[in-house]
Amino acid sequence: MLIAESPTQFHDKEWKLVLEKITVPSPIACVPRPRLHALLEQSVLSCTSTIITGRAGSGKTTLAIDFAEKSERKVAWYKVDAPESNLPIFFQYLISSIGFHRPGFGGYSLLPLLRAERGSHQISLLAEHFVFELERHSAAPLLIVIEDLHLVCDADWVVMFFRRLLPLLPSDVHLLITSRTIPPAPLWRMRSKQTLSVIDEDILAFTRDEAIALFQRYGLTPEQANIALDHSRGRAAALSSLAATLHYAETAVLAKKSPEVGESSKSSYGRFEGQG
Repeated sequence: MLIAESPTQFHDKEWKLVLEKITVPSPIACVPRPRLHALLEQSVLSCTSTIITGRAGSGKTTLAIDFAEKSERKVAWYKVDAPESNLPIFFQYLISSIGFHRPGFGGYSLLPLLRAERGSHQISLLAEHFVFELERHSAAPLLIVIEDLHLVCDADWVVMFFRRLLPLLPSDVHLLITSRTIPPAPLWRMRSKQTLSVIDEDILAFTRDEAIALFQRYGLTPEQANIALDHSRGRAAALSSLAATLHYAETAVLAKKSPEVGESSKSSYGRFEGQG
């Protein structure tokens, strides 16, 4: 685990950042899903932010990683953990992630605000200064990804901050959030204002054509894909697990009949990871 000393101090404590949390994850081998990529591209063009929401195994993170890799934007990634409901810690990570691509971001006005006493007015002011810093350090278009926001949604500052932030984001910045739970209502209602686009679990579910394409990657038939789709209800992780299991079972049968064929087929197993 890589740890970096934070240059910022809060309440006389120097925080240490875990760099893996603000590093874009490695790409995951997965079947292309143009339908979902088209929705994300449209959201980037028409909204300031996107939320991908669904239970574990619905494919949120896989989609976010794949989109980030193929995006022509710089990517600031932040993987949230529960202790970061503490506002200064959350923002230290977020500021550091953005600072990789926009050096100096946050130092002019955000950090002094984080040291001050906080009330509802200060949270709104924090969002406004966040936007000011983005505009002040404007550079290449930026995609900010906040993974697993649900882990801090109970914090009293979350709704106030994002409700103020989302409508103000500049056109060269798009915020992509993944969450296992539906965000609080004040954020959810922003869909009607063309501020927020939502990709939920029903949209994330594999279609029949996507399931067939996934199973073909494993050398399996459309009939097997259709049965697995009905069994898994299109959930990405379950469908990928079924494909891998069937592939392994079939290569095991081939191995008994012909060791050479079995070894050749088995070498391709595992090329495609789950869509978790």
